[in-house]
Amino acid sequence: MPLHTHNFVETYKGLVGYGADRETDENTLAYYLQKFSDDRFIAMMTKRMTDAELLELFEFINRLLKNHLTESEYHHLFLKEDHDT
Repeated sequence: MPLHTHNFVETYKGLVGYGADRETDENTLAYYLQKFSDDRFIAMMTKRMTDAELLELFEFINRLLKNHLTESEYHHLFLKEDHDT
């Protein structure tokens, strides 16, 4: 069974747009991120990004992880590993 899932983008039927309301904004962001992380798309996109863009995106994601996840959540939810061992 795969550790990673991208089911939201496959099943979401709501509005994809930003600025309507918080719920739509959250759903739109989830939709975009799952589309963005598609294996074929991200392979193409990262090849086209500049070194500065790669670093900017990496640092932004790391900042979000540090600001919003506990260490346990980081290991369990993001890294998909058992942190207790």
